[in-house]
Amino acid sequence: MKIAAVKWGGVVLIIVVLMGSSACAAWAWQANAYGQQLAAKEATHQTALTNQANANAALVLAEQGKRFALEQWLSASDQSHYRALTDEKTKQARLRDRLATADLRLSVQLDAAATDCDGMQAATSTGGVVYGTHRARLDPAHAQRTIGITGDGDQGLIALQACQAYAKEVSGTK
Repeated sequence: MKIAAVKWGGVVLIIVVLMGSSACAAWAWQANAYGQQLAAKEATHQTALTNQANANAALVLAEQGKRFALEQWLSASDQSHYRALTDEKTKQARLRDRLATADLRLSVQLDAAATDCDGMQAATSTGGVVYGTHRARLDPAHAQRTIGITGDGDQGLIALQACQAYAKEVSGTK
């Protein structure tokens, strides 16, 4: 009886060892398969992240290109605006100099019917004065002030044109 119990104990032991070793082998196989699946998913995820980073980098480069183009346009616009203002100031300075040296005299046309006195006759010159009308010469100080006022108006008009061109350009690009 003892021998039969030992035989049965050995058979049970062999069965338990076989079951344990097959369970360990199955566990190792599943762990390997699961590890491969995780590695494949990780590679897919890394590829997706790389693609997204590349797309973001392309967007950043495109935005930088747009910003550079806008900076170039603004620089050119500023230069042309500055050139127009400088030219206008130069014209005003020349006109003021001509007024100060009496090379040029401002006058206003008088309505002969509304006044009892005769105004100063216009001299014949190439300045475009209408012949035969009565004119009154302005005091040089008033002429300087008038030139200053019109110069400020000219500068305002130039600035307004620059603002309108900018607004038109910005609204046209959107």
